[in-house]
Amino acid sequence: MEQSEPPTRELTLEEAVSIAILLQKNEQLVEAQELYRRVLKMAPNHPQALHYSGVLAHQQGRNDEAVMLIEKSLALQPDRADCYNNLGIILQSSGKLERAIEAYEQAIALDPSHANAYSNLGVLLRATGKASEAEAAYRRAIRLDSDHIDAYTNLGILLNGLKRTEEAAACFSKVITLRPRHREARRLLALAHCTLGEIGEAVNIFEKWLEEEPEDPIALHMLAACTGRDVPARASNEFVQRTFDSFASSFESKLERLSYRAPALVAAMMGDFALEGSKSLDVLDAGCGTGLCGPLIAPYARRLVGVDLSQGMLAHAKDKNVYDALVTAELTEYLRSNREAFDLIVSADTLVYFGDLEGVLVAATEALRPHGFLVFTLEHAVRGGPDVDYRLGFHGRYSHARAYVERILTVVGLQPKIAHAELRMEAGVPVAGMVVRATKSVAARF
Repeated sequence: MEQSEPPTRELTLEEAVSIAILLQKNEQLVEAQELYRRVLKMAPNHPQALHYSGVLAHQQGRNDEAVMLIEKSLALQPDRADCYNNLGIILQSSGKLERAIEAYEQAIALDPSHANAYSNLGVLLRATGKASEAEAAYRRAIRLDSDHIDAYTNLGILLNGLKRTEEAAACFSKVITLRPRHREARRLLALAHCTLGEIGEAVNIFEKWLEEEPEDPIALHMLAACTGRDVPARASNEFVQRTFDSFASSFESKLERLSYRAPALVAAMMGDFALEGSKSLDVLDAGCGTGLCGPLIAPYARRLVGVDLSQGMLAHAKDKNVYDALVTAELTEYLRSNREAFDLIVSADTLVYFGDLEGVLVAATEALRPHGFLVFTLEHAVRGGPDVDYRLGFHGRYSHARAYVERILTVVGLQPKIAHAELRMEAGVPVAGMVVRATKSVAARF
């Protein structure tokens, strides 16, 4: 006698949503998306399916759709604090800060014990210049959840910017107690020790880190910065990728808080030789990051190309809708492969990750057409003896001596003009910089 297959039971909608949420948590987004689609086909107004499919849309980079789905869910169930918190996260990532603040405040109004909403609100209060209110929000999150890693980390960053370095260090130490291998907290605690003159403590942090992860690019680079030993000629590709991929989503808001001026300084240096609105130049944004220079240089460009090592940063640059092409590549290699392709190359805060400038400047000269221009920023090495060409600072960036920059530019066949300027604020102190414009002579050939 044949045995029959056991009968299968159809899932309820709630069971299907629960499975989809589990798939989503396990990063099985395609499978979760299909399950949400089936649920919403049967029940278009299922609040949870709308909410979590909105979160999934955000995970896949479809923020407008994500907002629409979550707002539809909230119209059906307006008392969901988590839903408002997630809406705030998506609005924040889309740069809609005021609406994001409103969403976090609504989450808190519905659930005054929502620690995540307080922590997220603190980030935006700080981004909008409300430091004391941000501190209060972070501390409220910590009172509600004494193990809230993000709140401690962000409070430490805020306090460090207010020159309350010892308090900041205590916050980062707490994070490391909660999560001993927290990369950003380790780095920030070491920097706080450097600010306090406790270089040995910073070295100990990076040496312990390297005992656990001997090839970690951040620990290797920052240990060299602290000790001055084995200083690389430039930051490794891995260091740059890891650093910028990790904070691509918060990059622009962070720079706004630091009164970041490099893109505007680059544009101003261009102004007296390029006719805005002419759109006559082939332009390269070298190390374009999230595209902050793009809107400022697009009026000059017949074709505008951005190149960067960080795919996370390039994803945000794409949203600017000003680039004709965006390329993931190491800068020197890209320049070498595009001989005489550009009339203008701009580079804001990219060459600060190069110590020895000769290789990248030779490549830039090769990539320029005759009479082309290179405009870039550097940090000025105001400390160090006359024989110091460049130095690697505790923050992991290089600063350069003006005499060295002038010498290298002349050697590679570029005629320099250099202006001094403040590039940004860091821990409440202006960062001294140089804005360089260099012209390629017809005779420059390699």
